[in-house]
Amino acid sequence: MWTSWWLWALVAVCAGQTFRERAETIMRVTPVIDGHNDLPWQLLTKFNNQLREERANLSTLADTHTNIPKLRAGFVGGQLLLLQFWSAYVPCDTQDKDAVKRTLEQIDVIHRMCQAYPETFACVTSSEGIEKAFQEGKVASLVGVEGGHSIDSSLGVLRALYHLGMRYLTLTHSCNTPWADNWLVDTGDDEAESQGLSEFGKKVVREMNRLGVMIDLAHVSVATMKAALQLSAAPVIFSHSSAYQLCTHKRNVPDDVLQLVKATGSLVMVNFYTDYVTCSSKAKLTEVADHLDHIKKVAGAQAVGFGGDYDGVTRLPEGLEDVSKYPDLVAELLRRGWTEEEVKGALAENLLRVFKAVEKESDLTRTPEEEPIALNKLHGSCRTQYGYSAAPSLFHRPGALLASLAPLLLGLCLL
Repeated sequence: MWTSWWLWALVAVCAGQTFRERAETIMRVTPVIDGHNDLPWQLLTKFNNQLREERANLSTLADTHTNIPKLRAGFVGGQLLLLQFWSAYVPCDTQDKDAVKRTLEQIDVIHRMCQAYPETFACVTSSEGIEKAFQEGKVASLVGVEGGHSIDSSLGVLRALYHLGMRYLTLTHSCNTPWADNWLVDTGDDEAESQGLSEFGKKVVREMNRLGVMIDLAHVSVATMKAALQLSAAPVIFSHSSAYQLCTHKRNVPDDVLQLVKATGSLVMVNFYTDYVTCSSKAKLTEVADHLDHIKKVAGAQAVGFGGDYDGVTRLPEGLEDVSKYPDLVAELLRRGWTEEEVKGALAENLLRVFKAVEKESDLTRTPEEEPIALNKLHGSCRTQYGYSAAPSLFHRPGALLASLAPLLLGLCLL
């Protein structure tokens, strides 16, 4: 009996090592693309984005899920195992205030990370740039802006952020924008304002297609998910969301939406936050794999990716405590019978396929969307009104000034 127990234990250990070794072999040529990492937010809150602060050194940075040694813990065959979408995130309380300024600062700190650590990071803006960074063994770094409030309901700001390197925009965070509804509408904590996407919200989606910016549906309401999936001419992503069927948190993606993901060739990058994995404060690596399995079952292997949400969450599953742990998750997928091609898809190829499709759909020669959002949809006492016909100004043209005074003059004549 004891001999049999030890034999099976030995077989299990050896099998585990074999899966880990297979994972490393695959990851030598197909590094992880993670859809969402909030390290830039940690740099703001801990150091006010002062990268020369001694404690901000990314080689020795403590108390974060991400630093250079943890990234290098994934070194296999001389290559880093990662492409990272760094989140340029600013909270909802910046809406109608300084959201654009704050977003620019977060994009700036991402670029300065690449400049400060050129041996580790390469800031890129295209699928071609991603592949070049892979070849150089660097962390290909892209900018994802997390929250539509960051564009302040301005197509001009959307285009400017694109020119600064933004390659996905999350349509909402945990608040409505004047043109799109967020996931809290589905909990009843927020009122639906746009019934998914307003007419201006549809313009935002079309302009993102024209530019070649991926539409990210993490954080949006189900109505917004469906509206964007049906409208977008290119596949979309959920940069850090999981399967609602396994954890009924409204941040997750329900099965009927997963069917639309399948039909449109879109992508769900699974979130590691325990609250979205098990709807509780504890989870295990195997339960994250359950979400990957479920999305694969419903939407197909081509619809699965990784969106860890590292440094943006407070609780992570046992076995996925930081960015060095990706190979263990890949090993678990192999243990479950995922093929090498399916694993490569989840690691990187699915995202690259979507990104290339978005790039193919883009066409900067097409006429851009220009009509601004209606003035009465905007809020905030600090907002000026230049450009709107009703905007008060000391610089009215004479004819416009006379026209504005006409009702008053008429009233005086009738006295």
